Amino acid sequence: MATTNEGSEGTVRRGRPRSFDRDAALRAATMEFWDRGFEAVSIADLTRAMGVKAPSLYAAFGDKKTLFEEAIESYVREFGGFIDRALEEEPTARRAVARMLHEAASWQTLPGYPRGCMLISAATNCTPQSNEIAQGLVERRNDGIAAVERRIAADIEAGILPSDTDAHALAVYCTVVLHGMAQQARDGVDRATLETVAHTAMAAWPAETGDIPG
Repeated sequence: MATTNEGSEGTVRRGRPRSFDRDAALRAATMEFWDRGFEAVSIADLTRAMGVKAPSLYAAFGDKKTLFEEAIESYVREFGGFIDRALEEEPTARRAVARMLHEAASWQTLPGYPRGCMLISAATNCTPQSNEIAQGLVERRNDGIAAVERRIAADIEAGILPSDTDAHALAVYCTVVLHGMAQQARDGVDRATLETVAHTAMAAWPAETGDIPG
């Protein structure tokens, strides 16, 4: 009769089947991190919100850091895709950024969800032990600036924007507005006001000079 040795190589572990909905648990964790940030949320907070015990959390998601990274991915898929869609679908950088800012006003004030943007608020004031978490979000935000900059640079190359347009500075400006709107949303500013901010911000955009694609 074959025996099972958990410590030996090649052993297939036969544990209990998972007794909770992993997707629902991840969503609950995402809401906790989005609302309160990485540092403020404890394992006890997570197990309570997710409806699981600590051993099940570790078995399904790894440690808190790994769970946070998966929560960020989940957040980006569900709540952050509007930025990439605007950059990909609109015919010009100006229209893409205008759409991005106006849609941000909606996404950042969704009823029943934490306000603002998880990529901005979830890792503020981190301890040195969580520096990797904070740096990961910095890199994601910088990737966002780079995506906007590429779209602006393409319009400069195509003659749609003036040749003396500073693509990097304009991309940073747009991102500063986006991030500022997120913070204002967390502070309770309503959607209509944020939409007005988005409209006002576009007044600083250079005039389009070339033929605009349909």
